[in-house]
Amino acid sequence: MKEITEKYEQNLKEDLLDPLEAAEYLNAALEDGTQEVFLMALKDVADAKGISEIARETRLNRENLYRILSTKGNPNLKSLNAVLHSVGLRLWVTVEKYVQP
Repeated sequence: MKEITEKYEQNLKEDLLDPLEAAEYLNAALEDGTQEVFLMALKDVADAKGISEIARETRLNRENLYRILSTKGNPNLKSLNAVLHSVGLRLWVTVEKYVQP
């Protein structure tokens, strides 16, 4: 069972290196509607690239990065944008439900 789990985790990390896959993964996490699920997914994406590399690129120290990406994290917009940018992504806003004025 451990071998299967390790293979799954390795395949997930490889998949999440692709920005299109990472975007789909994060969007699916956002559909859940909780910040905790999104931050766990963002941590998976960050782990795929490497926390140390992201820390260097974003100029956030590793401890802060781990704190931001924890389920109890509460990243500010600047930090969130920096992490997303470092993995080739950006924030996008869309209409949830359009009601014609």
